[in-house]
Amino acid sequence: MSETPNFQQFETMHEEQLPVPKHKLHDWTHFAGLYAAEHVAATEFVIGATFVALGAKTMDIILGLLIGNILAVLSWTLITTPIAVETRLSLYTYLNKIAGDSMSKLYNWANILIFTVISAAMVTVSSTAVRFLFGIPAQLDWYPTNLWFVLIVILVGLFVVFVAIYGFQAVSDFSGLCAPWLFTMFASGAIVLLPALSLDVLGTTLPSSWAELVQIGDQSIWTGVNSDGEAGIGLVEVIGFGWAANTITHFGLIDMALLRFAKKKSYGLATSTGMLFGHYIAWIAAGIMGAGTAVILGQSIVQLDPGDVAFHALGWSGFVIVIVAGWTTAITNLYRAGLAAQAVYPSQSRRKTTMIVGVAMVIVACFPFVFSQILPLLTYAGLLVVPVGAIVFAEHQLFPKIGYTRYWSKFQDYKYSTPAIASWLLGLVFGFGLNVLDVMSFYYLFIPTWIFTIVVYTILAGRYGAADGYPEEEEQEHAYNATVDQYHQHLAEKEIPAVKDSSLMTRVINMTGYTALLLTLALAAHTLMGSPTEDSYLLNKDSFQLIGFICTVIYFVTACWSMQRGKSQMNK
Repeated sequence: MSETPNFQQFETMHEEQLPVPKHKLHDWTHFAGLYAAEHVAATEFVIGATFVALGAKTMDIILGLLIGNILAVLSWTLITTPIAVETRLSLYTYLNKIAGDSMSKLYNWANILIFTVISAAMVTVSSTAVRFLFGIPAQLDWYPTNLWFVLIVILVGLFVVFVAIYGFQAVSDFSGLCAPWLFTMFASGAIVLLPALSLDVLGTTLPSSWAELVQIGDQSIWTGVNSDGEAGIGLVEVIGFGWAANTITHFGLIDMALLRFAKKKSYGLATSTGMLFGHYIAWIAAGIMGAGTAVILGQSIVQLDPGDVAFHALGWSGFVIVIVAGWTTAITNLYRAGLAAQAVYPSQSRRKTTMIVGVAMVIVACFPFVFSQILPLLTYAGLLVVPVGAIVFAEHQLFPKIGYTRYWSKFQDYKYSTPAIASWLLGLVFGFGLNVLDVMSFYYLFIPTWIFTIVVYTILAGRYGAADGYPEEEEQEHAYNATVDQYHQHLAEKEIPAVKDSSLMTRVINMTGYTALLLTLALAAHTLMGSPTEDSYLLNKDSFQLIGFICTVIYFVTACWSMQRGKSQMNK
């Protein structure tokens, strides 16, 4: 009889405030699709141009991005996923246990701002494709200059909010649906525009060797000379760029919000779909598409709009890819912002906080400057949150190994943790101080900042009470966790198990969709391999863009149909 009051206290809490129950965990395919779609984003067109502007060389891009993205995958797998799986909590909730309410609220406000602006930037990028479609002039000022552009932003943003408010499953479903198509289109776009570059550099539509392919890259894409005409970045900087691009989510532990749903710690490796196939292939493909479009239009790659690049590579499908790629990233980041807001206002549901943050996101997205400044934002945001990730890592992973007590601040009933706040501030001073002194490449600043913060926090926490024992409080914590497990088991017993739709009709629908993707790739390959002259290349390119768009329509119709049938089957 004593269990009922305990269960009642959980029933008054929102599910994001409790660990994820076992019956709601997902297998690796969910995370493969989620990361694939999030990290094949409309910003890849911008980053592709950035490497050109920074003056990277072809082989540095090929090797450096491979190494950097592998390091990013390992960071998710070895740092983020173990903590997420062991706690089953988002960073926003877990930080409250470690550092108290005051610091967690301050940190969560920072995350609300960061992810709202990132989501807004993605919505703005998606809107550039629609702008291009309707002939609305490019928005080059920091403020909008066309009322129709504002209307487009509102409509695009509302879709993002609509998906994000339905939570992790909706985000995962939408990402999984888009991921295969996004891969196909980025790869196809690069293949289709490679003959244009080959004609410009070699005078033929097809390079005959790897050396000629590298020659095309060195002369027309990654020339080793930056936009100021000086020697550009090298291999070490490219590796750092690939590794540091997502420090906010792996070293900064933000992706605990997503990976807390993983059944196993090894599922952190599923991030490789986003890094190796997404960032690695997409960044290289975006550089090729941008350079090819620049040749066709006679402009510099750094002056091109994502809509320009996508349209000249993929035709009507290019409009769709900019919109969808912006959506997938915006939705995931708005979901994170909603979680952070819900942690600040625990009495409110995540849906409500996501909706409120979404309205702010749509307003910000109307101002084009957020898109033009997205790369500096991501870089500085990573340096801002890495010290907090270091604090959580130290408390969760290191403290038990050195005899310190986890949650010591909570056991002392502190409203805030002085060591945590001080370590965060000192970490920021240290990291940004290194940047001001220019003692090392900016892309690697997160590493010494992370280590410095771990050392400082460990020393301060030991002096404030982490080195002491709290046997009674730890026993109460274990008892509470056991009661949570019982509550989750109680919920699982009442939940109807999902039934996977494996009917013949659904298999036929899925096969039709994937056949459309394979046909798209085959047409792209034919455009590259079956165009001996410039005239035949132009004809094949036009055919690819027309049939490719038809294949795009077929894929999304069949994918949505299949997903709907699956949900109908689960609801029976």
